[in-house]
Amino acid sequence: MATLPSPATKEFDASTIEKQVYNLTESLKEFLPIVNDRNRLGYALYKFVTGQGDEPLITVKSAKLKIIGISEVELAKKIEDGLKAFIQK
Repeated sequence: MATLPSPATKEFDASTIEKQVYNLTESLKEFLPIVNDRNRLGYALYKFVTGQGDEPLITVKSAKLKIIGISEVELAKKIEDGLKAFIQK
């Protein structure tokens, strides 16, 4: 049996909302040590930005994230501040 290489990953352009949201979640890696948690949070925040998901506080509380060194409310505040940088509401 042969093992095939994994498929190539196409990166988003730096100006896209997807990339900006995932970069925001990556910037929180000191509080969210698990990569999969950051990816799941990034997807949930992308849904929020596009008008389909919950606000950051609800997302942080319901996503079952492993959070270290900060409370859920403080993490949600950091996320909201990060989102304000590129979202016009």
